[in-house]
Amino acid sequence: MAVSIDLGRKDNGQPALLDLEELLATRLLVQGNSGCGKSHLLRRLLERSAPHVQQAIIDPEGDFTSLADRFGHLVIDAAEQTEQGLALAGERVRQHRVSVVLNLEGSDIEGQMRRAAAFLDGIFAVERHYWTPMLVVVDEAQLFAPSGGVEVAEEARRASLGAMTDLMCRGRKRGLAGVIATQRLAKLAKNVAAEASNFLMGRTFLDIDMARAADLLGMEKRQAEMFRDLERGRFMALGPALARRPVALRVGEVETESRGAGPGLMPLPETPPEAARALILTAAPSEATPRPRRAPAASAPDILAQLAAARPAAPAALPPPTAEEEAERRRAQLAILRTVMADPGAAFRPVQSLFQDFQLRCRIEMLPGRPLDLPAFRRLLVLVLAGVTEELEARPDWAEALEHAAALPEDRQGAYLLLARAALEGAPCPSDLAIARVLGSVSRGRGRAAVEFLEKQNAIACRPDAAGRRIATLIGPGWETAPGDPEAAAA
Repeated sequence: MAVSIDLGRKDNGQPALLDLEELLATRLLVQGNSGCGKSHLLRRLLERSAPHVQQAIIDPEGDFTSLADRFGHLVIDAAEQTEQGLALAGERVRQHRVSVVLNLEGSDIEGQMRRAAAFLDGIFAVERHYWTPMLVVVDEAQLFAPSGGVEVAEEARRASLGAMTDLMCRGRKRGLAGVIATQRLAKLAKNVAAEASNFLMGRTFLDIDMARAADLLGMEKRQAEMFRDLERGRFMALGPALARRPVALRVGEVETESRGAGPGLMPLPETPPEAARALILTAAPSEATPRPRRAPAASAPDILAQLAAARPAAPAALPPPTAEEEAERRRAQLAILRTVMADPGAAFRPVQSLFQDFQLRCRIEMLPGRPLDLPAFRRLLVLVLAGVTEELEARPDWAEALEHAAALPEDRQGAYLLLARAALEGAPCPSDLAIARVLGSVSRGRGRAAVEFLEKQNAIACRPDAAGRRIATLIGPGWETAPGDPEAAAA
């Protein structure tokens, strides 16, 4: 069924139409400086397409929550949800075909990146029979797919950029049509922007942005200056869903109100100078009493002399711990970490959060010796998530499993060790959901992808038995798991 969305009017007075079916296959990039009308354009597109296609809006400023009143979108306040909860919400949104607005307004930049990544991962990893058409609109996309370094944890940046890359590069086969809007193309990751085939370019002033906009639209460099002259609400359009040649259009009116509009001019209050002085300069209650005068500051030589006199004697060097002490300390660390991971939701928390919780509990237990650093903690965490017991570690052949796992990427070692543990214990092959849990996910697709990766790396080989259950063989050691149902629930 062909559906055309009326975005407004072209300069020649004809309707500016967008082919919705073509958009679902080719994706859209909207670019323009702040105040050029990007959000207004997205709102027009969302309003006109709402009756025809499911929608998900990643909304960093809460501008699109008003769609709920008019079109019945579900508004999810991301600040009130965990990352695990948002991943589950993403899966259920696709399963039940509910249009949704993910409101990220109450989170800081890093929190927005983590929560948006979790939600997009849930949408992306849903089972194949739920791959129905869905329009995924990401406003201020440069926040979630930055082209350079940002002042957030590297883990959050990589998760957000990976989710955006999956949306734009691999989303088409899953029915996901990415629509991304950004203030500056230079701030948006190139591998994300490059996947769009439709473009709506608004007003911009920087030479580099004008040049890139002109290049994307196939215009000559001397024509790039025209982007400075575009009025608010006017865009240059190009793409298989819009027009085969660059055309100018003006966006039409919208039905819902935006919370992103700037405040209008209003007259200043008529406040007499004395009243203004009393309002602004009156001391706070805690400052009503005069503060005591400070003693004169000591000179730098006096401070250095006092510090030298107060310096404690260097402690005597402690002897290195014995092998028995190291083994006891490691057993205590594993016990503490297993206590942390006893919470059902702990496997889905960020590693940095688990690390802080683990360090705090070690201090409470007054564990002696040097604290673990983050890489050592990650190695310990993989063992706990894989369910490795002290008895299993004592077996001579377990060292071989650790050696093979060390040759794999860090984020796949847990899946390999889980399979190795099942093989050594003669247990059934773990399900996709059980493998995903070791990787910190609730998506069967994530577990299935990990198994496929290990097969491509020649680390394991999988085959079905007569009943269709999976048997995994570890290449090298030759160990085999018992048959197990890949679709079973996690233990």
